[in-house]
Amino acid sequence: MSHPILLEVPARDPRAELQTRLQNAPVEHAEALLSAYEVLQGLHDRGVLDLMRGALGSRDKVLEVLVDAMNTPESIRGIRNAVILAKILGNIEPELVEGFARSLPEAIALTKAHEAKPPGIWRILSRFRSRNFRRGLVLVNSLLEAFGRNLPYEHPGSGKDESG
Repeated sequence: MSHPILLEVPARDPRAELQTRLQNAPVEHAEALLSAYEVLQGLHDRGVLDLMRGALGSRDKVLEVLVDAMNTPESIRGIRNAVILAKILGNIEPELVEGFARSLPEAIALTKAHEAKPPGIWRILSRFRSRNFRRGLVLVNSLLEAFGRNLPYEHPGSGKDESG
């Protein structure tokens, strides 16, 4: 008759394994550890670690101050406006934003290149001959028209001017 083979698995000590890994870490990760020490020293030199330690020590007070600051009408409007701006930016084609980003420094440079004296009426009117100027003007005009349509309407008799 056959006898069962006894399998003896040595007991595993997770603490010993962690200790071994910890002892080998400085050798295996020496460059990363040196970089981390440099970052820590920089944070210490600038007082960031002291600030973080103070914030952790008084986290209830910090949280209370933050909640009070965020519970103002201005903060609530700011958050709502930020959400609306994010939606607006999400609706704009990236190519249009990229074109605007390229055009802005060029427009600032052209404005600085002109004389300090504002241009005369004839110089301004001569700009209408430029095809690109007229294309930009149509965009700005369309934006102003759409903005005007979406402004809150004041009813007659409210004392507001309603010409147009």
